[in-house]
Order: sequence, then C-alpha cells, then structure tokens
Amino acid sequence: MESATPRADGVLRRGDKGPEVEELQQRLQQLYLYMGRTHGRYDTQVADAVTRFQYARGTQGDGEGVYGKRTRAALERETREP
Repeated sequence: MESATPRADGVLRRGDKGPEVEELQQRLQQLYLYMGRTHGRYDTQVADAVTRFQYARGTQGDGEGVYGKRTRAALERETREP
C-alpha cells in the first residue's frame, strides 16, 4: 500500500511517494548517496541510501532506512534545499 502524502509526523518510509520523497532523493544526490532517478517514490534504492547516510553519520532512533525526525535534521544540516 502506497501513501501519497507523508504521515502527520513527517516520517517517510518505503512505499511513500510524492514531492517530499523527491526532495529527499535530491538531498541524497547532493551527497552522492543516491544516484537513481528523481521520481518521488520511496523505493528500495532510496531506503538503502537513507540507511547508508544513517550509518555514516551515526544517526539512530528513526529505524533503519526510515526518514524520520533525526535523520531529516541531520540530512538537512548537510544539504541545501533543492
């Protein structure tokens, strides 16, 4: 089941889609962690890129491959808004 909009808590995870996922993909591209197309679908490639970012930065608490509050804050500190 795919979610067209982010959850009320702003968490993005595999299966989500939309402009928020496109922004995530673009931010991950800035750090060369995601080299796929910007298509707005939170697929396995995006989840794997988020996981690599989490491990490289020691980000914990959101769940592996989940773009939650802590991961979002860390990524936004290191990237510019697309």
